[in-house]
Amino acid sequence: MEKYIMSFDLGTTSNRAIIFNKDMEIVSIARRELNQYFPKPAWVEQDAKEIWSTILGCAIEAMSKINISHKDILCIGMTNQRETTVVWDKRTGEPVFNAIVWQCRRTADYCDFLKSEGYVNMIREKTGLVIDAYFSATKIKWILDNVDGAKQTAEEGNLLFGTVETWIMWKISNGKVHVTDYSNASRTMLFNINTLKWDEELLELFDIPKSMLPEVEPSAYVYGKTDADYMGGEIVISGAAGDQQSSLFGQTCFDTGDCKNTYGTGAFLLMNTGEKPIFSKNGLVTTIAWGIGDKVNYALEGSIFVAGSSVQWLRDGLRIIDSSEDTEYMATKVKDCNGCIVVPAFSGLGAPYWDQNARGVILGITGGVNKYHIIRATLESVAYLSYDVLNAMKEDSKLPIKSLKVDGGMSKNNFLMQFQSDITGVEVNRPKCVETTAMGAAFLAGLGIGIWKSTEEIKHAYKIDRTFKAEIEEGERNEKLSRWHKAVKRSFDFDF
Repeated sequence: MEKYIMSFDLGTTSNRAIIFNKDMEIVSIARRELNQYFPKPAWVEQDAKEIWSTILGCAIEAMSKINISHKDILCIGMTNQRETTVVWDKRTGEPVFNAIVWQCRRTADYCDFLKSEGYVNMIREKTGLVIDAYFSATKIKWILDNVDGAKQTAEEGNLLFGTVETWIMWKISNGKVHVTDYSNASRTMLFNINTLKWDEELLELFDIPKSMLPEVEPSAYVYGKTDADYMGGEIVISGAAGDQQSSLFGQTCFDTGDCKNTYGTGAFLLMNTGEKPIFSKNGLVTTIAWGIGDKVNYALEGSIFVAGSSVQWLRDGLRIIDSSEDTEYMATKVKDCNGCIVVPAFSGLGAPYWDQNARGVILGITGGVNKYHIIRATLESVAYLSYDVLNAMKEDSKLPIKSLKVDGGMSKNNFLMQFQSDITGVEVNRPKCVETTAMGAAFLAGLGIGIWKSTEEIKHAYKIDRTFKAEIEEGERNEKLSRWHKAVKRSFDFDF
């Protein structure tokens, strides 16, 4: 009887259970959407119990689709939306408040206060992070300060905190496992990435009892087992990582200098920087990529706010395409952008610019510019923004970039991938399985129980679908980049 690995892909808008066979081919997927709640502008919440019930339902459905039982599943790996914060009563298993989602900005004013009090350098040196409402620490503090009785219950040792994978592991083990991995711990703004411990000074600053926090273990590790009541029997849980780190692992970016870009609503670029953290001077975040055994790998991370959402704008805002798939064909209807440049700073610019007042601009419009030029320029803008982050990584790390591995919805666009290679001057590799986030969790889980003995063995399970190589000369590349950077500056501080 064939054996399988199951991944729990705990996303922001949906949960999925994905089952891989021994050749790391997907044999079953089950998906359920998640509700989001917006009680005030820029506040985002989810029902933690819904997150739990949907992933359990997905797991059972995925098994039933191929008529297997718990006995056929060797192990489970988990990957999750990072920073989303769940606080629950360990006596009842009930959340004391909705999960506060990573996108939620309710603690932005408190973050500004921390900056004004001079904590920027201290927090960056300890955690590798910028002070921002994005991360978990201020969300935990908000719950303790604003939910009746939460502070006292926490001080009595009866409240637990977890990011989503911690919450799901606790629930599916029936309260036996309260654990996180290094990659998720590094996104809380409470974990010292140098000492690999929860930081006492930060816990005091945010007034969070240490008893709330999970144990921190490697990303490939036997955390425990599912309770027999949930999936028909016990299954080992042996891998976990935050979604972007899991994608980096799934893309087999195991060597120092390896990079990947996930093109989703936004785009996330990560570079494996090896076993020592590199602190950015160019607006990037330093994070833990994963821990295996007694070794930890670090990464530089840059976030681009707009990638796939620029195509959504072409479709729903401008209504010049009917579907996202149309963009590849329409971009190739013209030989270039006819001097047109789009800077899609719809909600400011992320790394490496960090200008929250930047706004989108279309430049170089003449009478000869038509919708095909604008579509092409919009796709090119995603590649240009990715170049800027990649260049910042190169400057921070002093490492050569040999290739860029890609995944996410836009990676299917051959025009964009070719232009990405042209403008960066490096090979772009797209894998056969673009579900690299779930695959990363499966690889980690398999490594955790010894299916693979090393990352070198895992590399053999990774298969490339297509390689894109640069087709333009350096002079043309530099000319395009010069025009792009002039255009980006026109979008800065767009307030008049």
